[in-house]
Amino acid sequence: MAKLGKRTTAARAAFAGKANLTVEDAVALVKANATSKFDETIEIAMNLGVDPRHADQMVRGVVGLPNGTGKTMRVAVFARGPKADEATAAGADIVGAEDLMEIVQSGKIEFDRCIATPDMMPVVGRLGKVLGPRNLMPNPKVGTVTMDVADAVKAAKGGEVQFKAEKAGVVHAGVGKASFDEAKLVENVRSFCEAVAKARPTGAKGAYMKKIVLSSTMGPSITIDVESAVAE
Repeated sequence: MAKLGKRTTAARAAFAGKANLTVEDAVALVKANATSKFDETIEIAMNLGVDPRHADQMVRGVVGLPNGTGKTMRVAVFARGPKADEATAAGADIVGAEDLMEIVQSGKIEFDRCIATPDMMPVVGRLGKVLGPRNLMPNPKVGTVTMDVADAVKAAKGGEVQFKAEKAGVVHAGVGKASFDEAKLVENVRSFCEAVAKARPTGAKGAYMKKIVLSSTMGPSITIDVESAVAE
């Protein structure tokens, strides 16, 4: 068994015996122990009481984190003519139509968010097997199929986070960086939890939010009291 480093050992000791903390205490603990040489991402994972295999239990949505994610988002837009010009002016990193489709088909995917105008969906639809597994397929439910491409690009660049329940009913996302102030991280965590709470599907029965865990990229995880996370 590999010997644990001093940083890991110290972090584990700090987390020992602690569980179901308030959002404020969890953020403080995770941030204090995110001591790697790079700016670690603060990550949240939520275990939901849903079975996404059933259409009426799928959890999916989008939330604009009030303090951003700290991550530079690369945005691709499928559009033609004036809408393509709007996307470029708004700061999109890649803009195209059939030419962009060919680039993606070749396996070159250099973007984190994909937006499309409705008229481009027949083209984008051919990329389902490529973009779908990467959760990059444009979808009107989360505002990535729209005629208002400028606002969609700005939202993506400004800290908008998409979430979708995986097969096991888990939702996860990055909610900031360890360098953020504690108050800003707390605000982001609450905003994310509230968005997931509002996205409760009609088919969900019993306890919806079963467990919430917060961690940093290289640090241990800590559970958050569910009521604390969604309290007004």
